Amino acid sequence: MNMNDTLISEPLEPQEMSTPVNRPVEDAGAQSAKVEEGKTVGKPFADDPKFKLRNVEVFYGQERAIKNVSLDIGRNEVIAFIGPSGCGKSTFLRCLNRMNDSIDICRVKGQLMLDDEDIYHSKKDVVELRARVGMVFQKPNPFPKSIYDNVAYGPRIHGLANRKSELDDIVEDSLRKAGLWNEAKDRLHSIATGMSGGQQQRLCIARAIAVSPEVVLMDEPCSALDPIATAKVEELISELSESYTIIIVTHSMQQAARVSSRTAYFHLGHLVEVNETSKVFTSPEHELTESYITGRFG
Repeated sequence: MNMNDTLISEPLEPQEMSTPVNRPVEDAGAQSAKVEEGKTVGKPFADDPKFKLRNVEVFYGQERAIKNVSLDIGRNEVIAFIGPSGCGKSTFLRCLNRMNDSIDICRVKGQLMLDDEDIYHSKKDVVELRARVGMVFQKPNPFPKSIYDNVAYGPRIHGLANRKSELDDIVEDSLRKAGLWNEAKDRLHSIATGMSGGQQQRLCIARAIAVSPEVVLMDEPCSALDPIATAKVEELISELSESYTIIIVTHSMQQAARVSSRTAYFHLGHLVEVNETSKVFTSPEHELTESYITGRFG
């Protein structure tokens, strides 16, 4: 099994593979508002950027899915990407650890810098990048292994532990950070797929952070969870933000408001507005943002 796939990826859904381009949003109000390409209102840049992204474009064949997006993502920031289905937010997220490399017809243009390193440089080690930029997906995807082996997999591959005791410490620390240790400590060698959906998602978070990433990408991590499990994951995001930069794609504006310090609104491949979350939801600067958050479309 390919290490790149097992550590941070999952198979793309058939619909994603067959129709990867943006779907138009049918709304009269949205059609009347104008988006000036490459012009994002609000505060798209940061004083201490972890990611510095400039003039990013993504193509699926001849179709342009991301249109001249420039954005900074701050160190230890939680930023939420919101917008209608097909607006490009997940496509943009997947650029940040080169997940789109797995799609043959996908091309990424622009400058994407992680700590001033070009992540699309021809000599960039993608395995090393994905250790630094972990990912948690919409659907929990634990390996068909024990709870222990799920968390230990990445550290074993990357040689982060020389002794069993060191690996034990990494597993325990990761499960504690994921808020799962007390629920899992007496069943570490039980199959992970026997856990509840919420526990499986927190296990996937523990697996992602076990290799000590600097950034954690989350693509709708709570959409398949019940409200209690969602609350636990949201609490976890808040705790993890002390140590990691977190970028979350969500369809829930309430979730974005609860967990993020800054929110970015995407529309048909454009980054329309970025600002402090409280400002986006109380006094948005762009007509499209206001129309979306007030429910006129989306």
